[in-house]
Amino acid sequence: MEYEQNIEQLLDNIKKRNGKPANSKVIAATIESYGLRDIDIKNDYSFTSIIEISEYLFNRINNTENSQLKNANQLKAEAKEYKRIHLSSYIGGRSKLFVRDYSTGLFHLFPILIQIITIIIFGFSLWTYTGFNNLQSTAIVFGVIIGLVSTGGFVQIIGKEVSFYWYNKDFQTARSIIKKVIILGIKSMIVLFALIITINFFIPLYPLLFIGIVFVYAFLIGILILTVAPLYTIKKRFIISIAISIGTLLSLWLHLNTKIPTYFAHWIGILTSLSIPMLYLQYFFKKEIKLNIGIPQTIPKITYTIYKNMNHFFYGVLVYAFIFMDRIIAWSSHSGRDFPYIIYYEKDYEIGMDLAILVFFFLSGVLEYSIASFTRYVDYFQHTKKYNEINKFNEKMTRLYNNNIKLFVVSSLIIFLLLYLVITQPWGYQSSFNETLSSISLSVCLIGSLGYLFLTFGMLNVLYLFTLNKHEKPLRSITVACIINLITGVFASRIISYEYASIGMLIGAFIFAVLTTRTTRKFFKNIDYYYYAAY
Repeated sequence: MEYEQNIEQLLDNIKKRNGKPANSKVIAATIESYGLRDIDIKNDYSFTSIIEISEYLFNRINNTENSQLKNANQLKAEAKEYKRIHLSSYIGGRSKLFVRDYSTGLFHLFPILIQIITIIIFGFSLWTYTGFNNLQSTAIVFGVIIGLVSTGGFVQIIGKEVSFYWYNKDFQTARSIIKKVIILGIKSMIVLFALIITINFFIPLYPLLFIGIVFVYAFLIGILILTVAPLYTIKKRFIISIAISIGTLLSLWLHLNTKIPTYFAHWIGILTSLSIPMLYLQYFFKKEIKLNIGIPQTIPKITYTIYKNMNHFFYGVLVYAFIFMDRIIAWSSHSGRDFPYIIYYEKDYEIGMDLAILVFFFLSGVLEYSIASFTRYVDYFQHTKKYNEINKFNEKMTRLYNNNIKLFVVSSLIIFLLLYLVITQPWGYQSSFNETLSSISLSVCLIGSLGYLFLTFGMLNVLYLFTLNKHEKPLRSITVACIINLITGVFASRIISYEYASIGMLIGAFIFAVLTTRTTRKFFKNIDYYYYAAY
């Protein structure tokens, strides 16, 4: 009886460790790893040798009942996988997933919401002030545009490159790349601004003080964007809301309770907002590196990192350039207005575009859900479909894409209705700013809203493509869109009137949506190939 108990215990241990072994030699090696010798086998198990008991145990394991036997690690992984797939495939939970993902997308717009609230109530935000004259507003908008465009490419690199090392828990390399990219982004802004100063020196376009104010805003906004970008990658986006909120409230307090000039109140607030992510990133990576001590990796050269992600870099630059291009075109047109400088801020046009961009912001929740559902179900379907069911896999993913388009359309209609009420009802814009929208603002808002709708849809397509490492055609699409935006916008704003620069943005965004949709549909028809080729 004692021998039988010992044999059963040994058999159970071998099953847990090896699952179904390939042959008796695997069992023999396992027994030897336990420190058992032939003499121990004879005394405790009543077999003459390790080889003999190994053959006996192999024959017992290798029967019909144990044909699908798995070891402890395999069982644990399988249970985890089953739970993940089961939850993600629960159809009744899709509405809950939508609410969760959409809410997450909107929550990450909290920094924008803070700006809107403070502007409505106090006429002041982290980098805007309704009390500025047109020249001051021109300087600030220039600064914001330069800061965003000059760092947009580096933000894309941070998102692409750092995510790879972060998901592989190589926090040392991730931290090093973040630091190098931020420094390179700062240097690029300095070089860009040195070029602007040089041009302005030989061709005096603006006063020197104006250039200085533009530089400070551009520099601070650029660093802010660079420091918050890694927080998206490491899934700590709530820090962005905290940082922007604290900076905005501090800036607002200084504006309301001190005699500090508005510029300095802005700069102190932005400095505070960018300092918080910097400190948090230091804390986060120091903690993670301490907890996850791994094999030191060779830190890639920053030039190689930029070169490897060149498509992402230019895409980031061109997206921001596309968003602001129509403003620059409109503000440089003399058709319908007179102004003292080559490019000069126009309030009615800016108000119209600021309202129009709300379409993009509120559709971000749909983007969040669509990409989250894509990553959930592409993994789910590839686990539940057999290798000879490739067509079914592609059909399922195409159907998911079409359903997400329907969701996008429905959400867009609701958002357009809300925006219509805001700009037409007394309780909307008129109540908040004690003035009605001009006809120019209304027309720009209408055209711009459609433009941002198409732009957002195109960006949704790009997110699908970027998820599985397809980035050449999105870059081509945004390049074509920028060219069309420029040519059409310049033509319409000079021939008709300056506000029709928005037509260029609308047509460019429409072309961007069409090109990316065509690419994405081809992508989904063969998504099985692209999915496996990406990893």
